[in-house]
Amino acid sequence: MIYGKLWTVVKPSVGVPIFIAAVAIASFSVHLALTLNTTWVKKFLNGNAATAAVTQTVATPTA
Repeated sequence: MIYGKLWTVVKPSVGVPIFIAAVAIASFSVHLALTLNTTWVKKFLNGNAATAAVTQTVATPTA
């Protein structure tokens, strides 16, 4: 363990919950940022179907 001596300063009963809370807050903030800053995530979470991209091909005559 790289930071094994950390637990001589911080008790595991304090450090582990703080670490888990930090991971949860970071995950929540990333998901919130995705939801607020993109349009497709909102549509996906609401169940709207994605629209297919329409491509137009032009046939070129070959001799």
